[in-house]
Amino acid sequence: MLTAWLCFDKPGSLELRMKTRDEHLAWLEKNVTTFKFAGPILGDDGTTPQGSMIIADFESLAHSREMQKQDPYHKAGLFERVLVQPTKQVFPKI
Repeated sequence: MLTAWLCFDKPGSLELRMKTRDEHLAWLEKNVTTFKFAGPILGDDGTTPQGSMIIADFESLAHSREMQKQDPYHKAGLFERVLVQPTKQVFPKI
């Protein structure tokens, strides 16, 4: 099942994000092998991270939600709000 993770950082948490970044990236590389897209949600300045967005295939929505809870960013308390929902690719057509 294709799912999207939209994770919004707590205000003033850039230091925590940067401190946890290497662990987060290593965890993603090891544990999420079905990526379609992964990257930060940026502020209006186009450079300051304010969250994370991941789109990946999982065996179920429950599995996707459980995996998101294992993300080192989540475990570190970085996020103010997290949304994990099914999605589908409409464009470009596949």
